[in-house]
Order: sequence, then C-alpha cells, then structure tokens
Amino acid sequence: MTQSPDERGLELRELFYETSQELLQALNDEALKLEKSPGDQEIVRSIRRTVHTLKGDAAACGLRELSELAHQFEDALSLDGAAAHSAVAEIAFAAADVFVEMIAAYRRGGKLPSTKALSKRIEVTAVPMKKKTAPRGKKTAGGRTVKKSASKPVSAKTSSTPSGAKSISDWTEYERRAMTNAQADGQDVLQVTVKMDPHCAMPIAGRQLVHNAISTMGPVIAVRPDIKSPAASKYVDFVLATVQTAEQIAAKCKIPTIVDEVTVELLLAPAPAAGKDQESCERAARPQAAAQPEPALPDPAPAAARPEATASPVVQENILRVEAGRIDNVLNLVGELIIGKSMLQQAINEFAKRYPKELLRGKFSDAMAFQSRVLNDLQRSVMKIRMVPVDQLFRRFPRLVRDVARQCGREVELAVSGEDTDLDKGILDAIGEPLTHLVRNAVSHGIESPEQRRKSGKTAHGTVRLNAYHQGNHVIIEVTDDGRGIDAQKIRAKALELGLTSPEESARLTETEALDFIFRPGFSTAEQVTEISGRGVGMDVVQSVLHRLKASINVETRLGEGTTFRLKLPLTLAIIRALLFWVEQRLYAIPLNAVVEISRTLESEVHQVDNYEVLQLRNQVLPLLRLGRPASEADRKTKLFVLVILVGERKYGLIVDALEGEEELVIKALDEQTFSTDLVSGASILGDGRVVLILNLPAVVEHVAQARPDQTGQVSSGLLLTSTDRMRLAVGAGAGGEA
Repeated sequence: MTQSPDERGLELRELFYETSQELLQALNDEALKLEKSPGDQEIVRSIRRTVHTLKGDAAACGLRELSELAHQFEDALSLDGAAAHSAVAEIAFAAADVFVEMIAAYRRGGKLPSTKALSKRIEVTAVPMKKKTAPRGKKTAGGRTVKKSASKPVSAKTSSTPSGAKSISDWTEYERRAMTNAQADGQDVLQVTVKMDPHCAMPIAGRQLVHNAISTMGPVIAVRPDIKSPAASKYVDFVLATVQTAEQIAAKCKIPTIVDEVTVELLLAPAPAAGKDQESCERAARPQAAAQPEPALPDPAPAAARPEATASPVVQENILRVEAGRIDNVLNLVGELIIGKSMLQQAINEFAKRYPKELLRGKFSDAMAFQSRVLNDLQRSVMKIRMVPVDQLFRRFPRLVRDVARQCGREVELAVSGEDTDLDKGILDAIGEPLTHLVRNAVSHGIESPEQRRKSGKTAHGTVRLNAYHQGNHVIIEVTDDGRGIDAQKIRAKALELGLTSPEESARLTETEALDFIFRPGFSTAEQVTEISGRGVGMDVVQSVLHRLKASINVETRLGEGTTFRLKLPLTLAIIRALLFWVEQRLYAIPLNAVVEISRTLESEVHQVDNYEVLQLRNQVLPLLRLGRPASEADRKTKLFVLVILVGERKYGLIVDALEGEEELVIKALDEQTFSTDLVSGASILGDGRVVLILNLPAVVEHVAQARPDQTGQVSSGLLLTSTDRMRLAVGAGAGGEA
C-alpha cells in the first residue's frame, strides 16, 4: 500500500529524531576535542560537516528554524580564521544544547526555545573571522594559494559587480569538493558573474537562458543567488568547470537585451601533471579526502576516480535501523514459544508415564530435543540483536564531566574503558539517569579542589573512571574517582542525627553497613545545598531504579584515596534460568545465577543474634531471610532448605519449605494496580499453566535491612510479605490454580 505524504513525513521525522542524537553526540565530542586542541583546522572541518548534515536533514523534514540556525553556524565555521578563534568550541557546546532543546520541542509539539542569544554569539564571533579572508586577486584551494592563470586571458571588463569575486570558503563544502575534483581533472574553475540588463522585461526567464548557454561550456558547479532572492533579477554568479577561455565564455553569455555585463575570474587553476607542485597539491587535498564520508552529501566525483572510496557504501548497506519496539515484539513471541515448549515437554512427560512401552516416545523426545536446540539458538540470536555497546551511554559523560567540573571549580579528567561491553538496550536506557547521578557526585563530592589536592600531595587534576566488563551472566559498571573518599564515621554521625540508628547499633555497624545509609531517602552529608548536590535526593533513587532492574550496587572507599561504586546488572530482563521453590504452599522463583549453594538444616540450628536470625554454615555466620511466618517452639525439629544467595558482594540464607526444580522462565511484567510491591519483579507461566512469582532479591534484602525488630524480640523484618502483600500475592498466583 502506498503511503500518504503525511505518513512519509512523519516517518522521515522519526528517523531524523533518532539519527540526530548521534549527530549531536558527535558535535559534543568534536567540541571537546577542539577545546583540548585549539586551532585544529581538521576538527573545525569535522564540526562543520556535522552541522551541515544536521542542517540538511532538518531541512528535509521541514524543521525550518533548526535548519536556519544550523546554516548560520555552518557559515561562520566556513570562514577563514574559524579554526583559530577561541570561542568556536564554546559556541559548539551552546549550539548542541540549543539543538537538543529544539528537537525535543519539535518532538512533543511544544514551543521552540529562543535562539536569539546563540544567533547573536555566532554573529559576533563571525565578524573577526571575516577580516581574515583571503586577499583579493588570490584564491585559496585546499590550503594552496593560486594566482590568476596567465595562459587563458580573462575578460577585459573590470567594472564592479553586485557580488564581486568570492573566496573558496564562501561556497558550501559540496561545491568546494566538486571544485577540487574538477581541478584534479585538469579543468579551470571559474566564477562567471552575469549582470542582468535592468531593462529586461523577463529577468527570471533571461536568467534561465543564460544558465542554458553557460551549461554548454562545461558543468555548472554552483549558482548564486537563489532564484527566490530579490537580487536574482539583478545579477547571477556561476561556478563553472571548463577548458574554454574567458573570452569564449563571455561571448557565449552575452545575450542582447538580457545581459548587460559579464565578468570571468579564476577560482582554481588546473592541477599540475607531475613534479613537486603535484605532490603539494595532493598534500593539500588529502585532508578533504579524509573527510569525505558525509552521509548528507553525494560525492560528485566518479567512482572510478576514487577506488579507495568504494568500500564505504558496502559497509553502510549492511547496517539496518530497526525500531526497538519491533525487536521487543519478536522477543515476546520467542518467550511465548518457550512457554509452548514447556507445555509440550510437560505433555510428553505425562505421555511417557502413561505409556512407558510406546515406541513413539523416542520420536517425540528426538523432535523435542531438536525443537529445543533451534529455539535456544533463536533466543540467543534475538537477545544479541537487543545488545548494544555501553559506549552509547558512556559517550554522554565527557561533556557532563566538563560542565560539572567547571561549575564546581574542579579540574577533572574522564577515563573510559570497556566501552565495547554489550548490554541489553532496555537496561542501558534505564541506568542512564542513575549513572549520570553517580558521575556528577564523583565530580562534585568526590574530587577535591585543586588547592586541596595539592595540599594532600596529589596532582591538581582529578580523575573519574568509567569501566564496564562481563562477569558471568552480569555486566559490571564501575564509577571510580581518586578523590577524598567517604568517611564512614561521618556517615554514622549523620545517621544518628537523622534517627536512622541508635548509638548501640551504630557502634556495631561495619564500614560496609554504615555506607549503606547513603542509599536512604533524604540522607546527605553535604554541608550546603547547591544546584548539583546536598538535597539528599538521588542515591535512594539510584538504588530503587537498580532494584527494579534486579541489579545491585555496592561501595568501596578509602579515605583520602577515592571511591568506587560498582553496579551489577543482568545481561537481559526478558528470559532467565530460575530455581523454583515453595513457601507456605505458594510457588516462587529466583534467578539461578544468584544461588551459590543449597543447604539443609534444622529449625533448632537457627539462632538469634541482636534480634536477627543467623545460621552458622562452615564457620561462617550467614544472615537469614525468612519468607514465611516465624517458627514456633513446636517447629524446632523441622527440616529446612536454605538457599545461599549472593546479593551484591554479600551472602544471605533464604529459608524455604521445599524445592520444585530449575526452569527457564519468560518474565512477564505485573500490573501495578493488582500487585504493587517492589519485592516481586515479575511473574511467569509454567508449562502446566501455574503462575510463579519471581522475587526481586536486592529489594528483599533492603526490605529486611531497613525493618526494625519488634519489642517481643521476634524478627518482624523476617516476615517478607505483609498481610496486604499476601492478599495481592494470592490474587496474582490464583490464576495458576495451585497457589
């Protein structure tokens, strides 16, 4: 079915919104490079190409305001002296911010932000650049100064024209590229200025006749001004690649009653055939050739003339942009297939029990094994499609570190490693804000001022490191700084002040337990509130987001040396290998990779220490989490299963009634109106139709750690589910019939 123009326009805009994020990120990256290497002409050219692409894409989508602002910035970058101007990097940062705001406004259909301030900065900065343009009578081509050709005389007419001769930098990059290609082919590149007869009755039609006439002399590379411009009826500038003489061109363009005057000036002379001049020409053209891959501009040079460029389109053809929602749909269907596989396996097992001597059992088993193998391969393939490198997230932080460091008066460098580590796209998007908060804290809280660092014997420049790597079925992301570290004693004092602990409990807290207070809501040790920090809002949000992702965070710090926040993230949230168990006749599951071991013990072996339940397991005291009701004296001889689980870097014992076995589960999100506790991260359907709830272990541990023992000495914190939670659990699990 053919799409309507409106549908095509909407699809084009959505594609622009997606690709523009990469362009804006590239603009930030290039501005950071220019700030570190002021005056680098190649970086300025790279910024100009990025802005040019953004301008063209915005214009194609009808985003006029964005296109015009980008065009103004591109024009300023095209001027001679732009590379040497100190304000270019600052303007590039400001432009990137304004472009982000404009695109967001376009996307939500809101009011566009004001661009007057940025436009004025570009205009003011461009003025001193214009004073550095090439002198009249000389034309710059790829860094080489070219005088007028003596072999081909130019028209004797020298009267001034409305436009005057332009320098090479006055033309667009596409046009300059076409000029250098024509020069390399041995052609003159001429600017032909035609002044229209003021008495011409039809100047626009006359302009077209002149264009047709000059086209017979060679390819026309550029035409100025635009036909809609008021000046179009007065004069027109052509850039022509030709081997004809100036007199021949002038004679061809001199049309009676239409053209009043013709002026021909040389922009680029033909490139020498050999010798040192040829080598210098190649050296001058080399930076432009290196900058050729620009998606928004077609290359006017024939492919045969550029064999080295033929590989680029092939690589691009192998890249296909797919909306994430479509991949999610495929992944959901794979999940349904896995549920179907479990149902089929259950039916085959029942068939085998009922007909143990049936010969078809072997064929069924072979078919099932083949289906399982193909389905596992399909699952892994779809999961790999959703995997993206964490570099997509890490790329935003150099600009963030730079801005926060300036705001706080710090000198900070960002070091990044492991950026090629793959992570599920959904998780990557979800941890963007938490990771941003950790990096901002590392710069504002962790890194000291240059004076303080010098007094401590450190370099004035602090370092924040981002690192990512795989560890089993998890991805570890570390945020490390070499700053002041976190004072555990100061944390204890603040916790006492806020009433989060008692003096007796505070004295018994280990350093790790004391550091856990920084994740409590409203907790902050900042002495003053700033725009960046000190409100006590943030670290608790970081932990809650990670808990929703079934992830964990832990802190390592050394006073005066620095701090590391370590995030442990699952590779994916869609399909997990789980261990199923029973508690009070209800079925639960936890990720199998969180289970270290399974142990058996008696209820009498469970002891109370400071009103918390613990178990001594091989000379190690293991804190216990009880999912059911507290045991009574009559239960002292009852046998228990204890699942030793690892949450973060700490071990806990999970007391359960019985084990069901291992199963591959497809996680389904729960309706918050039906089940609104964060202790359960999702549910799944087994092959026999039963519903199993999947526990969120980090949230379970936090729930137990924050609860206080009651006055009777019973560990009320050991009761994982409140009566309300139990009722909701019954509603959620009731669909399975068993619970």
